[in-house]
Amino acid sequence: MNFSRRHVLAAASLLLATGAALAQTYPSKPIKVVVPFPAGGGTDLIAREVTNKIQTTNKGWSFIVENRPGTGGNIGVDAAAKSPADGYTIALGQTSNLAINPTLYKKMPYDSVKDLTPVSLVASAPLVLVVSAESPFKTLADVVAASKAKPDSLNIATAGNGTVAHLASELFQNMAGVSFTHIPYKGAAQASTDLVGGRVELYLSSVPTLIGFIKNGKMRPIAVTSLKRVDDLPSVPTIAESGYKDFEAVTWFGFVAPTGTPKDVVTLLNSELNKALQSADLKKQLSDQGADVLGGTPEAFGNLIKSDLARWAPIIKKSGATLD
Repeated sequence: MNFSRRHVLAAASLLLATGAALAQTYPSKPIKVVVPFPAGGGTDLIAREVTNKIQTTNKGWSFIVENRPGTGGNIGVDAAAKSPADGYTIALGQTSNLAINPTLYKKMPYDSVKDLTPVSLVASAPLVLVVSAESPFKTLADVVAASKAKPDSLNIATAGNGTVAHLASELFQNMAGVSFTHIPYKGAAQASTDLVGGRVELYLSSVPTLIGFIKNGKMRPIAVTSLKRVDDLPSVPTIAESGYKDFEAVTWFGFVAPTGTPKDVVTLLNSELNKALQSADLKKQLSDQGADVLGGTPEAFGNLIKSDLARWAPIIKKSGATLD
């Protein structure tokens, strides 16, 4: 069937008008927020705190959080990607399921660039390298010296193969010329128990996960992976300032929607998210968890996803990590 230029323009105008009309009445029902991890974790808490701030300050806005954990976050993100692109389903993705899993997994159910529309970056959380309170290691230099003296003698725990922590440890080993034995765990609880009990020497995880153990004196922080020091751990140096220039590895969190979601709706969601992130109480809530509030445009978030896809791919391949 042949369409004239007039028909094409008319169809485009209709789509624009429909999107504008939707944005004017949006939201007319609760917005589902898919969290691809279990309730109570860092991603879940961030999603609930941010959306709660929006709905308590905006009449007519309501969110329902749905936890869809599994396969490193792939199950939840895929469910969101395949939902109707009407603005009533969004997901809180993060570095792992948007920038690492596409290379880590042999088969992915979604394309994080083609199947999802970036809405807004929310926050980032640095990792912290810790040892037990009884460890002889006081500095990163102590750890490096011990590893060089006896390669592979130090075990480093992370939350699993292909996680940001695992890849950050691989990146550091490459830069420092050392070799650790990686011990992947299924969760923070057992890894923390084993570190405190002396069954592993090193543990790399997010600041929100370990801050409680650090504050109660069970773990000693050695270094953080952000470019600047963490407010809650002001005396702990960064890896970059410890002699490894420009080293950075953080977990970021951001809202995405199915591709095809009307641009006006994405713009409105982005605006409300950024307003919420600028509020003093929400900033404090996120900061207390060791997270840095970010925000920004959909375009900037999309560029970050693409750049981190390119950044982590060679590190994943070099590490040999792969999952089915």
